[in-house]
Amino acid sequence: MLSDTILKSQLKHTLDKTNFKIGKKYEGKVRDNYSFNGKRLIITTDRISAFDRVLCTIPFKGQVLNQTSAFWFEKTKGIIKNHVIGIPDPNVMLVKECKPYPVEMVVRGYITGVTTTSAWHNYERGVRNFCGNKLPEGMKKNEKFEKPIITPSTKAEHGAHDESVSGDEVIKRGLVDKNTYAKMEKAALELFDFGAKLVAKNNLIIVDTKYEFGELNGELVLIDEIHTPDSSRFWIKGTYQKLFNEGKEPQKLDKEYVRAWLADRGFIGDGPIPKIPDEVRIEAAKRYIKAYEMVTCNEFEAKNEDVLKRIKRNIKKLKII
Repeated sequence: MLSDTILKSQLKHTLDKTNFKIGKKYEGKVRDNYSFNGKRLIITTDRISAFDRVLCTIPFKGQVLNQTSAFWFEKTKGIIKNHVIGIPDPNVMLVKECKPYPVEMVVRGYITGVTTTSAWHNYERGVRNFCGNKLPEGMKKNEKFEKPIITPSTKAEHGAHDESVSGDEVIKRGLVDKNTYAKMEKAALELFDFGAKLVAKNNLIIVDTKYEFGELNGELVLIDEIHTPDSSRFWIKGTYQKLFNEGKEPQKLDKEYVRAWLADRGFIGDGPIPKIPDEVRIEAAKRYIKAYEMVTCNEFEAKNEDVLKRIKRNIKKLKII
């Protein structure tokens, strides 16, 4: 784990934006994408989003996400093909250009969450049919489902809110056809099962996560990110049951910490964003890094440096700028 001194010093070097003269640029909430010659350069910045709003930057967050995804893409390529070509920089992934499907496949193993699209938010308001899944009466927050459920989400335009829908609604709207949806559903459940079993060995629970898919040469491929602290909730396995029995919140290693901090101050996506203090940003960085180390069993290695300058040096080696 990096020291507080290193994390604090990195606050002034976090990666917020890039502006390279490479092909066509698309800026997502966290990633800057550059499409060129049938390829895509994905630069994972240190931006953090919650409630579909970009909030601030977190030291080393982009590196954690990129390297975590690289770990999982390699581990899961036997389940489904992915778009990865290489990792030219700790924050950068070079991938094959795919046609993305406008649906996120959200898999939930536990009922939790504070966002308006979360299972618990809807359940405590009386919803018992959530995205086509019939939920039993008497569930408690953070309780494990009998088996994982899928709650698809539409991909909202930048600045808009995603929408939770059923699989039938996804097909009805023509977002994907029935056959493709069935393949996405099967792959999502297999990926979730594989990930849950792997991290359980490292005292972690994957609570829920989302997968994105695309089409390449007529085949379904996994794209974007996989099992990162942004796309997934992670809890400490060893203390979960005791804390649940006591009605307490689990130990968390993901951006739920930041979501909860905002929700406690009345912000759940609309209106002005509360200013996030440096101590919250540093604590979030610690949780991201610890999640990476526990998931991969590798020590997180980084140093205080200007991330953008390092990326420029490494991209130049690709001879695309």
